Amino acid sequence: MDLLLVIIVLIYVLVMLGVGVYAWKRTKNSEDFFIASHGTNSYIMALSYGATFISTAAIIGFGGVAGNFGMGILWLVFLNIAVGIFLAFAIFGKRTRLMGKRLKALTFPDFLSRRFDSKFIKIFSGLLIFCTMPIYAASVLIGAVRFIETTLHIDYTIALIGLSIIIGAYVIYGGIKGVLYTDALQGTIMFVSMLFVLFTIYSLFGGVTSAHQTLTNMAPLIPASVQAQGATGWTSAPVLGSPWWWNLVTSIIMGVGIGAIAQPQLAVRFMTVKSDRELNRAVLIGGIFIFVMTFTAYIVGALSNVYFYQNFGQIAIQAAGGNVDRIIPLFIENAMPKWFTYVFLLTLLSAAMSTISTQFHVQGTSISNDVYTPIKKANNHSTLVVARIGVLLAIVIAVALAFILPAGVVAQGTNIFFGLCASTFLPVYICSLFWKRTTKEGAIAGIVSGTVLSLFCLVFVHAKEATGLGICKFITGSNVLISTMPWPYVDPMVIALPISFICLVVVSLLTKNPDEKRIEHLFADKKENE
Repeated sequence: MDLLLVIIVLIYVLVMLGVGVYAWKRTKNSEDFFIASHGTNSYIMALSYGATFISTAAIIGFGGVAGNFGMGILWLVFLNIAVGIFLAFAIFGKRTRLMGKRLKALTFPDFLSRRFDSKFIKIFSGLLIFCTMPIYAASVLIGAVRFIETTLHIDYTIALIGLSIIIGAYVIYGGIKGVLYTDALQGTIMFVSMLFVLFTIYSLFGGVTSAHQTLTNMAPLIPASVQAQGATGWTSAPVLGSPWWWNLVTSIIMGVGIGAIAQPQLAVRFMTVKSDRELNRAVLIGGIFIFVMTFTAYIVGALSNVYFYQNFGQIAIQAAGGNVDRIIPLFIENAMPKWFTYVFLLTLLSAAMSTISTQFHVQGTSISNDVYTPIKKANNHSTLVVARIGVLLAIVIAVALAFILPAGVVAQGTNIFFGLCASTFLPVYICSLFWKRTTKEGAIAGIVSGTVLSLFCLVFVHAKEATGLGICKFITGSNVLISTMPWPYVDPMVIALPISFICLVVVSLLTKNPDEKRIEHLFADKKENE
């Protein structure tokens, strides 16, 4: 291994740990650990939000998916900015910040449970997050470790365990402040690096027009088996209603684009800022960051087909041996200067560490504040202890899954978690902020129906997960319960989300109105210093 690389990585790790120590010294109580005592400024919040949003799942996973599906995935960039940034910050963020402060909420499940005065919502949501987020966390870990393995030729096991230990160290002790501060630094590294990649790939192929035209001309190279599923080219839309179209539109674009706004680890960021002014300032920073990160990853993934064909006579997925998670690492290793491979390694480490640290933090706070505290009526000190134990347990589970999950799982694991969060939390989150008539019973109905339907579809209806799990085949003898088109290819969120909304609204209208005085207090005109 190159001595220069060892020095660069060592310096990077020491800086991250140093930031973690700084955050640890500034973490005095549970409010500091959970929401940074509402003291975060716009730059740190925006970069932390963006760096958490953009993980190795986006760069390695969805970049690789773009190598397979082509530039149709760029619609996800639009949804990421329109929904994940503008709508999230300008509309949801302000109400979440104000209402969260009035409710004295520390976590996303805590916010929902206090809004509807329901211990069930708190415990159920906390358990759901703790039990399902490890799939997403493991996917992000795999994305980073695969690049480390490919670039540095380090054993997968050693890289996986080493990276997990480093992240765990500053999350366990620094809490949300450790996550926020390191995220801001990591986000800056990611932004500069991805800008370089974007300019470089277009220069490789003679500019924007030349690169896109070359990719368009390669459409006949798409394998016959893929064309049979509806693919028409890397720069053209799939056949409407085909399996390829349903996967691209419902699972990849809608699942992640809409699901982003209901992510517990992102929603809690709104409760860490000082004021609405900080959220307003964060919109521009966050929007530019998300655009550069996602647009670059997807463009590079799609155009990597040109590089691999011109240099190796294969399209990207063939060069990667059928594993979409290897497309971006292979392109960076072969097409970019050696020195940049080192820089990109830091980019991926930053992307992975920023997202995973938040995931571990959310899992730790979910199991402590949202499950342990309401059951045991714990005090401040014991809640912090359990939170740190919860983080450690989350790390162990994610590492175990990273050994078990199959190849090419990075984007799929992200899709599953984002879709589940959208179906479970988005209806109740929207109604908690904007509909006074929502009742506790309605909120519970929405959360439970969204969860049950999502899991049912994953196990029995959606072909990709149902076939992999094998439960449906074991029970019924068929891979899926409904084989009629298009249902095996329709993302579970498309089915579960509207039904969850309907259940919430209907049950709310059929049950007793919530306490009017309390609701008026929560929805009262905002005060900037609140």
